[in-house]
Amino acid sequence: MELELRHLRTLCAIADTGSLTKAATVLRLSQPALTARLKRVEAEIGAPLFHRGPRGVIATRLGEFVLVRARTILHGVADLNIGPDRYADATAPVIALGGALGSVSVGLAERISAELSGVEVRLTMEYSPRLLWDLLVAGRLDAVATVDYPGYELVSTSDIQCARIAAEPVYVALAETDPLAGRAEIGLSELAERTWVMTPSDGAGWPDCFHHACERAGFTPRVLYTSPSPDSIRDLVAGRGAVTACQVVYRDGGGVVVRPLLGDPVRMRHVLAIRRSGRLAAHADTVIAAATAAYWSYIELHGHRRDRLPASVD
Repeated sequence: MELELRHLRTLCAIADTGSLTKAATVLRLSQPALTARLKRVEAEIGAPLFHRGPRGVIATRLGEFVLVRARTILHGVADLNIGPDRYADATAPVIALGGALGSVSVGLAERISAELSGVEVRLTMEYSPRLLWDLLVAGRLDAVATVDYPGYELVSTSDIQCARIAAEPVYVALAETDPLAGRAEIGLSELAERTWVMTPSDGAGWPDCFHHACERAGFTPRVLYTSPSPDSIRDLVAGRGAVTACQVVYRDGGGVVVRPLLGDPVRMRHVLAIRRSGRLAAHADTVIAAATAAYWSYIELHGHRRDRLPASVD
Protein backbone atom coordinates (compact mmCIF):
# COMPACT_ATOMS: atom_id res chain seq x y z
CA MET A 1 0.00 0.00 0.00
CA GLU A 2 1.29 3.46 -0.87
CA LEU A 3 0.51 6.35 1.45
CA GLU A 4 -1.96 8.86 0.01
CA LEU A 5 -3.11 12.32 1.07
CA ARG A 6 -6.23 10.83 2.66
CA HIS A 7 -4.01 8.76 4.92
CA LEU A 8 -2.07 11.84 6.01
CA ARG A 9 -5.30 13.75 6.66
CA THR A 10 -6.50 10.83 8.75
CA LEU A 11 -3.41 10.93 10.96
CA CYS A 12 -3.71 14.69 11.43
CA ALA A 13 -7.41 14.44 12.29
CA ILE A 14 -6.71 11.80 14.95
CA ALA A 15 -3.91 13.91 16.45
CA ASP A 16 -5.97 17.12 16.37
CA THR A 17 -9.06 15.61 18.01
CA GLY A 18 -7.29 13.18 20.34
CA SER A 19 -10.04 10.68 19.72
CA LEU A 20 -10.81 8.05 17.10
CA THR A 21 -14.52 8.72 17.54
CA LYS A 22 -14.17 12.47 16.99
CA ALA A 23 -11.76 11.99 14.09
CA ALA A 24 -14.23 9.61 12.43
CA THR A 25 -16.91 12.30 12.69
CA VAL A 26 -14.61 14.96 11.23
CA LEU A 27 -13.66 12.68 8.34
CA ARG A 28 -17.23 11.40 7.86
CA LEU A 29 -16.17 7.80 8.34
CA SER A 30 -17.48 5.09 10.60
CA GLN A 31 -15.19 4.37 13.53
CA PRO A 32 -14.47 0.80 12.31
CA ALA A 33 -13.49 2.20 8.89
CA LEU A 34 -11.21 4.78 10.51
CA THR A 35 -9.62 2.15 12.77
CA ALA A 36 -9.01 -0.12 9.77
CA ARG A 37 -7.42 2.75 7.83
CA LEU A 38 -5.14 3.62 10.75
CA LYS A 39 -4.05 -0.01 11.07
CA ARG A 40 -3.17 -0.11 7.37
CA VAL A 41 -1.09 3.06 7.69
CA GLU A 42 0.71 1.74 10.77
CA ALA A 43 1.36 -1.54 8.98
CA GLU A 44 2.83 0.35 6.03
CA ILE A 45 5.10 2.42 8.28
CA GLY A 46 5.94 -0.56 10.45
CA ALA A 47 5.15 0.64 13.96
CA PRO A 48 2.31 2.14 16.06
CA LEU A 49 1.77 5.87 15.57
CA PHE A 50 -0.55 6.45 18.55
CA HIS A 51 -0.88 5.29 22.14
CA ARG A 52 -4.47 4.37 22.95
CA GLY A 53 -5.73 4.91 26.50
CA PRO A 54 -8.73 5.90 28.62
CA ARG A 55 -8.11 9.61 27.89
CA GLY A 56 -7.92 9.17 24.14
CA VAL A 57 -5.01 8.77 21.74
CA ILE A 58 -1.58 10.42 21.92
CA ALA A 59 1.08 10.24 19.22
CA THR A 60 4.08 8.02 19.82
CA ARG A 61 7.53 9.45 19.20
CA LEU A 62 7.44 7.97 15.71
CA GLY A 63 3.93 9.32 15.33
CA GLU A 64 5.16 12.84 16.16
CA PHE A 65 7.85 12.48 13.50
CA VAL A 66 5.32 11.32 10.90
CA LEU A 67 2.79 14.03 11.83
CA VAL A 68 5.26 16.86 11.30
CA ARG A 69 5.99 15.61 7.82
CA ALA A 70 2.35 14.89 7.08
CA ARG A 71 1.46 18.47 7.96
CA THR A 72 4.31 19.75 5.79
CA ILE A 73 3.01 17.78 2.80
CA LEU A 74 -0.61 18.83 3.35
CA HIS A 75 0.44 22.44 3.80
CA GLY A 76 2.39 22.30 0.56
CA VAL A 77 -0.51 20.77 -1.35
CA ALA A 78 -2.91 23.42 -0.01
CA ASP A 79 -0.40 26.09 -0.99
CA LEU A 80 -0.19 24.66 -4.52
CA ASN A 81 -3.96 24.70 -4.84
CA ILE A 82 -4.27 28.38 -3.95
CA GLY A 83 -0.79 29.54 -4.93
CA PRO A 84 -1.42 30.69 -8.52
CA ASP A 85 -4.40 32.86 -7.52
CA ARG A 86 -2.52 34.22 -4.52
CA TYR A 87 0.44 35.48 -6.50
CA ALA A 88 -1.28 36.42 -9.76
CA ASP A 89 -2.82 39.52 -8.16
CA ALA A 90 0.27 40.57 -6.23
CA THR A 91 1.26 44.13 -7.13
CA ALA A 92 4.53 43.97 -5.15
CA PRO A 93 7.18 41.35 -4.38
CA VAL A 94 5.84 38.91 -1.80
CA ILE A 95 7.84 38.08 1.34
CA ALA A 96 6.78 34.68 2.73
CA LEU A 97 7.33 34.81 6.50
CA GLY A 98 6.63 31.97 8.94
CA GLY A 99 6.12 32.27 12.67
CA ALA A 100 5.92 29.82 15.56
CA LEU A 101 5.10 32.41 18.19
CA GLY A 102 3.32 35.71 17.78
CA SER A 103 5.70 37.37 20.21
CA VAL A 104 8.16 37.87 17.35
CA SER A 105 6.47 37.01 14.08
CA VAL A 106 3.47 39.37 14.13
CA GLY A 107 5.52 42.39 15.14
CA LEU A 108 8.27 41.34 12.74
CA ALA A 109 5.86 41.20 9.81
CA GLU A 110 4.73 44.75 10.57
CA ARG A 111 8.30 46.00 10.87
CA ILE A 112 9.47 44.37 7.65
CA SER A 113 6.57 46.05 5.82
CA ALA A 114 7.62 49.41 7.30
CA GLU A 115 11.37 48.96 6.73
CA LEU A 116 11.30 47.53 3.20
CA SER A 117 9.20 49.64 0.91
CA GLY A 118 7.48 48.08 -2.06
CA VAL A 119 7.05 44.57 -0.61
CA GLU A 120 4.05 42.67 0.65
CA VAL A 121 4.63 40.50 3.73
CA ARG A 122 2.46 37.40 4.13
CA LEU A 123 2.71 35.59 7.45
CA THR A 124 1.98 31.90 8.00
CA MET A 125 1.62 30.82 11.65
CA GLU A 126 2.28 27.21 12.62
CA TYR A 127 2.42 25.43 15.99
CA SER A 128 5.41 23.29 15.09
CA PRO A 129 8.86 24.92 14.68
CA ARG A 130 9.92 21.75 12.91
CA LEU A 131 7.23 22.24 10.28
CA LEU A 132 8.34 25.85 9.76
CA TRP A 133 11.94 24.72 9.34
CA ASP A 134 10.91 22.10 6.77
CA LEU A 135 8.94 24.73 4.83
CA LEU A 136 11.94 27.07 4.94
CA VAL A 137 14.31 24.36 3.69
CA ALA A 138 11.84 23.50 0.92
CA GLY A 139 11.84 27.12 -0.23
CA ARG A 140 8.22 27.73 0.70
CA LEU A 141 9.22 30.52 3.13
CA ASP A 142 11.85 33.27 2.97
CA ALA A 143 12.34 33.44 6.74
CA VAL A 144 10.86 32.08 9.96
CA ALA A 145 10.66 33.53 13.45
CA THR A 146 10.83 30.41 15.58
CA VAL A 147 12.09 28.97 18.87
CA ASP A 148 14.50 26.28 20.01
CA TYR A 149 15.57 24.61 23.24
CA PRO A 150 18.74 23.31 24.94
CA GLY A 151 19.92 20.19 23.20
CA TYR A 152 17.77 20.97 20.16
CA GLU A 153 19.41 24.19 18.96
CA LEU A 154 19.01 25.37 15.40
CA VAL A 155 22.32 26.02 13.61
CA SER A 156 23.17 27.86 10.40
CA THR A 157 23.68 25.84 7.23
CA SER A 158 24.97 26.64 3.77
CA ASP A 159 21.37 27.46 2.81
CA ILE A 160 20.02 29.06 6.00
CA GLN A 161 21.33 31.74 8.36
CA CYS A 162 20.19 31.41 11.99
CA ALA A 163 20.39 34.36 14.39
CA ARG A 164 19.45 34.38 18.07
CA ILE A 165 16.95 37.11 18.91
CA ALA A 166 16.58 36.52 22.66
CA ALA A 167 16.99 33.83 25.30
CA GLU A 168 14.58 33.51 28.19
CA PRO A 169 13.83 31.12 31.04
CA VAL A 170 10.71 28.98 31.08
CA TYR A 171 8.32 29.90 33.91
CA VAL A 172 5.45 27.98 35.49
CA ALA A 173 1.82 28.92 35.94
CA LEU A 174 -0.15 27.57 38.89
CA ALA A 175 -3.43 28.20 40.66
CA GLU A 176 -3.47 31.21 42.97
CA THR A 177 -4.72 28.83 45.69
CA ASP A 178 -1.64 26.62 45.39
CA PRO A 179 0.51 26.68 48.56
CA LEU A 180 3.52 27.68 46.45
CA ALA A 181 1.74 30.61 44.79
CA GLY A 182 3.03 33.07 47.36
CA ARG A 183 6.66 32.28 46.60
CA ALA A 184 8.79 34.65 44.51
CA GLU A 185 10.59 31.66 42.94
CA ILE A 186 9.77 27.95 42.93
CA GLY A 187 12.19 25.05 42.82
CA LEU A 188 11.30 22.63 40.05
CA SER A 189 11.65 19.67 42.44
CA GLU A 190 8.95 21.23 44.65
CA LEU A 191 6.44 20.55 41.87
CA ALA A 192 7.15 16.82 41.76
CA GLU A 193 3.78 15.83 43.22
CA ARG A 194 1.69 18.21 41.13
CA THR A 195 -0.57 17.31 38.23
CA TRP A 196 0.69 18.83 34.99
CA VAL A 197 -0.96 20.08 31.82
CA MET A 198 1.40 20.41 28.85
CA THR A 199 1.19 21.49 25.25
CA PRO A 200 1.71 18.73 22.66
CA SER A 201 5.05 17.93 21.10
CA ASP A 202 6.10 20.59 18.60
CA GLY A 203 8.52 18.30 16.80
CA ALA A 204 11.47 20.53 17.74
CA GLY A 205 12.29 19.56 21.32
CA TRP A 206 9.26 20.57 23.35
CA PRO A 207 8.18 19.23 25.81
CA ASP A 208 11.13 16.80 25.74
CA CYS A 209 13.54 19.42 27.10
CA PHE A 210 11.19 20.13 30.01
CA HIS A 211 10.88 16.44 30.84
CA HIS A 212 14.68 16.20 30.85
CA ALA A 213 14.86 19.10 33.32
CA CYS A 214 12.32 17.38 35.58
CA GLU A 215 14.37 14.18 35.46
CA ARG A 216 17.45 16.15 36.50
CA ALA A 217 15.37 17.52 39.37
CA GLY A 218 14.61 13.94 40.45
CA PHE A 219 11.09 13.27 39.20
CA THR A 220 8.94 12.45 36.20
CA PRO A 221 6.08 14.94 35.76
CA ARG A 222 2.60 13.44 36.05
CA VAL A 223 1.05 14.83 32.87
CA LEU A 224 -2.67 14.07 32.96
CA TYR A 225 -3.67 16.71 30.43
CA THR A 226 -2.27 17.57 27.02
CA SER A 227 -3.78 20.48 25.11
CA PRO A 228 -2.73 22.95 22.40
CA SER A 229 -5.37 25.44 23.58
CA PRO A 230 -4.20 28.30 25.85
CA ASP A 231 -7.76 28.76 27.11
CA SER A 232 -8.22 25.13 28.15
CA ILE A 233 -4.79 25.10 29.78
CA ARG A 234 -5.66 28.21 31.80
CA ASP A 235 -8.95 26.61 32.85
CA LEU A 236 -7.17 23.45 33.99
CA VAL A 237 -4.67 25.46 36.01
CA ALA A 238 -7.23 27.76 37.63
CA GLY A 239 -10.03 25.25 38.06
CA ARG A 240 -8.28 21.89 38.52
CA GLY A 241 -5.09 22.99 40.26
CA ALA A 242 -2.82 21.75 37.47
CA VAL A 243 0.60 23.27 36.82
CA THR A 244 1.95 24.19 33.39
CA ALA A 245 5.20 25.42 31.92
CA CYS A 246 4.84 28.81 30.26
CA GLN A 247 6.62 31.75 28.69
CA VAL A 248 7.75 34.86 30.55
CA VAL A 249 4.88 36.84 28.98
CA TYR A 250 2.14 34.49 30.25
CA ARG A 251 -0.35 36.66 32.14
CA ASP A 252 -1.34 36.42 35.79
CA GLY A 253 -5.02 36.75 36.67
CA GLY A 254 -8.20 34.75 36.50
CA GLY A 255 -7.07 32.49 39.32
CA VAL A 256 -3.60 31.92 37.80
CA VAL A 257 -0.20 33.17 38.99
CA VAL A 258 3.08 32.97 37.06
CA ARG A 259 6.38 32.32 38.82
CA PRO A 260 10.00 31.83 37.72
CA LEU A 261 11.77 28.56 38.44
CA LEU A 262 14.72 28.73 40.81
CA GLY A 263 17.98 28.62 38.88
CA ASP A 264 16.34 28.75 35.44
CA PRO A 265 16.51 24.97 34.82
CA VAL A 266 14.76 25.28 31.45
CA ARG A 267 15.44 27.91 28.81
CA MET A 268 14.23 28.68 25.32
CA ARG A 269 15.56 30.86 22.54
CA HIS A 270 13.79 33.00 19.98
CA VAL A 271 15.57 32.48 16.66
CA LEU A 272 15.27 34.07 13.24
CA ALA A 273 16.15 31.78 10.33
CA ILE A 274 16.61 33.35 6.88
CA ARG A 275 16.99 31.48 3.62
CA ARG A 276 20.21 32.70 2.02
CA SER A 277 18.70 32.58 -1.46
CA GLY A 278 15.41 34.17 -0.38
CA ARG A 279 14.12 37.70 -0.82
CA LEU A 280 15.26 38.76 2.65
CA ALA A 281 18.86 37.54 2.36
CA ALA A 282 20.15 40.96 1.24
CA HIS A 283 18.40 42.60 4.20
CA ALA A 284 19.42 40.11 6.92
CA ASP A 285 20.82 42.71 9.34
CA THR A 286 17.73 44.88 9.02
CA VAL A 287 15.40 41.93 9.56
CA ILE A 288 17.35 40.66 12.59
CA ALA A 289 17.18 44.13 14.16
CA ALA A 290 13.45 44.25 13.42
CA ALA A 291 12.92 40.84 15.05
CA THR A 292 14.79 41.96 18.17
CA ALA A 293 12.67 45.12 18.39
CA ALA A 294 9.51 43.06 17.91
CA TYR A 295 10.49 40.76 20.76
CA TRP A 296 11.06 43.57 23.25
CA SER A 297 7.94 45.37 22.13
CA TYR A 298 5.92 42.24 22.90
CA ILE A 299 7.58 41.87 26.29
CA GLU A 300 6.74 45.47 27.21
CA LEU A 301 3.23 45.20 25.76
CA HIS A 302 2.53 42.44 28.27
CA GLY A 303 3.49 44.61 31.23
CA HIS A 304 7.16 43.67 31.61
CA ARG A 305 10.19 45.94 31.65
CA ARG A 306 13.70 44.88 30.76
CA ASP A 307 15.09 45.78 34.18
CA ARG A 308 12.46 43.58 35.85
CA LEU A 309 13.23 40.49 33.79
CA PRO A 310 15.89 37.93 34.73
CA ALA A 311 19.38 38.54 33.46
CA SER A 312 19.02 35.43 31.32
CA VAL A 313 16.58 37.25 29.04
CA ASP A 314 18.99 38.78 26.51
